[in-house]
Amino acid sequence: MPENSIPKEAAYQIINDELMLDGNPRLNLASFVTTWMEPECDKLIMAAINKNYVDMDEYPVTTELQNRCVNMIAHLFNAPLGESETAVGVGTVGSSEAIMLAGLAFKRRWQNKRKAEGKPFDKPNIVTGANVQVCWEKFARYFEVELREVKLRDGYYVMDPEQAVEMVDENTICVAAILGSTLNGEFEDVKLLNDLLDAKNAQTGWETPIHVDAASGGFIAPFLYPELEWDFRLPWVKSINVSGHKYGLVYAGIGWCIWRNKEDLPDELIFHINYLGADQPTFTLNFSKGSSQVIAQYYQLIRHGFEGYRNIMENCHENAMVLKEGLERTGRFDLVSKDHGVPLVAFSLKDRSRHDEFEISDMLRRFGWIVPAYTMPPDAEHVTVLRVVIREEFSRTLAERLVLDIEKVMYQLDALPSKLPPPSLLPTTAMLARKKSELETQRSVTEAWKKFVLAKKTNGVC
Repeated sequence: MPENSIPKEAAYQIINDELMLDGNPRLNLASFVTTWMEPECDKLIMAAINKNYVDMDEYPVTTELQNRCVNMIAHLFNAPLGESETAVGVGTVGSSEAIMLAGLAFKRRWQNKRKAEGKPFDKPNIVTGANVQVCWEKFARYFEVELREVKLRDGYYVMDPEQAVEMVDENTICVAAILGSTLNGEFEDVKLLNDLLDAKNAQTGWETPIHVDAASGGFIAPFLYPELEWDFRLPWVKSINVSGHKYGLVYAGIGWCIWRNKEDLPDELIFHINYLGADQPTFTLNFSKGSSQVIAQYYQLIRHGFEGYRNIMENCHENAMVLKEGLERTGRFDLVSKDHGVPLVAFSLKDRSRHDEFEISDMLRRFGWIVPAYTMPPDAEHVTVLRVVIREEFSRTLAERLVLDIEKVMYQLDALPSKLPPPSLLPTTAMLARKKSELETQRSVTEAWKKFVLAKKTNGVC
C-alpha cells in the first residue's frame, strides 16, 4: 500500500491504463459468461451495487424478486407445483455454489436414510462423466465424497448412461448428468439415465436420484428443444442447477439451484437468523453477496419473456451453424460438437503432422480472438480441440469474420516450418546411442588437444 494518497483522477488513469492490456470480453470466445446487457439493465445494476442481498429485512423487494426468479425458473423446468405452491430454490454465486448446495442436500438425505436403516454412512460416492466441470471435483474433495467418473471414448465425449448406472451402488448419493458439456456442448441423455436408474432402483430397493447440471443448457433446452425430457418431468430428477450468468443473459456471477419439492432439501441444512431483523431462512455457502445480479436476472426474465429467450437462443444456434459451415468449407477441420445442444462449435485439425491446435489458438490472439485449445479428459486425452462459444452478442458478421481470420492463420502456418517433427524423424534408441558415442568421442579429442596446447605454453610474454 502506498504511503501517501493520490488524486482520484490519477488512481483512475493508472488502473484504466493497465486494464487496456486485458483481452476484449466480447471477443473472448472461451467463456460461456454473458459480456453484454442492455443499458437499462446496466442502470439497475449500478443503482443496486451497494445493496447486500443478505439484508433481506432491509431490502424486502430484492428478496421478493429473487423468489419470483426461483418460481419462474422452477416452472420453466416443469417442477410439479400446485397453483399457489411456492418453488424451492435459491440464488447462488454461479453454478459452482449451486452444485455444492445440491450435493450437500443429497449427501445429508443419504446419510439420514442410512442412519434410519442402521447401516454405515461413512463412504458416500457420486457418479459423473469424466467431462464434468471442475466444481464437481471440488465438491467431492471438499465434502469427502468419492467421485466415480465414467471415462470418455473416441467419438463419444459425454457420460454413457449405461456405464454410469453400472457404477451405482448402495452408497451412491446421486448421479450427476450434464445438460451441455463444457467440452463440446452436447446434452447427456437424462431420459435414458432416468429409465435405467428406475429399473435398478426397483430391482435393488435403492432410491438413487439424479441431479442435472444444466449450467449451460438450462436456459437453452426449454426454448430450442421443448420436447426434450431432461428436467422435473423425469421422476428421479430431484434438483437442477443453472447459471444465470451464462445463457440466462446476466453478468457474472449468478446461479440458481432448484429442488423438486421441499422433501428433497433437508430442513437441518437451512439456517434461520434474526440478527438482521425478522426471521430469515438461508441456505448458502457464503453470507454477503451483491443484489445487482438478482435484479438483473429478474429484468431479463420479464424483459424478454419466453418469446424473447427463444428468439435469442435460435439466433445463437443459427450463428453457430454459420461458423460450423464456414469451418467445413475450409476442409481443414473435423467437427467435434453436435448441432443439438449448446450453441458452440468445437473442432480439431484433420492433419496435425506439421502444426497443432495450440498454435492456431496462439495465432488467433493476434487478431484479437480468444479461442481456447485443450485436450479431452480420460480416455480421450489424445484428442485436442478448439472451442468457440456463441453468445447473444456474437453476431453473424463476427462468425463470418472469425472464419476468414482462421483461414489467414492456416495460410500463415502453412508457410512456417513445422514445430512438430514427423514420426519418421523422431530419434530411435539406436540413433540416440550413436549420437551419444559420437559426442563422447568429440569431447575426448577436445580434452586431448587442450592438454597438448597447455603443455607447449610458457610463462613468458609474447
